[in-house]
Amino acid sequence: MADVISVNVQTGEVIERNFTAEEIAEMEALAKINAEEAEAVAQREAQAAADRESGNQKLKDLGLTDDEIAALTS
Repeated sequence: MADVISVNVQTGEVIERNFTAEEIAEMEALAKINAEEAEAVAQREAQAAADRESGNQKLKDLGLTDDEIAALTS
């Protein structure tokens, strides 16, 4: 089965072909970039959650209630 199907809408010609080496390399490079970006986002989200938890704990250590903390942080 072909990887790529090109259809010329004016003539109706259908061309089936496999990906070229360049197309495969480009897709692999893009997949690597996407994976790196997804990992960076996950790390930022994890750090934000840790910071939020640490901040809330510090406020609790100062004697604030959960309701007071929610009022301050929302």
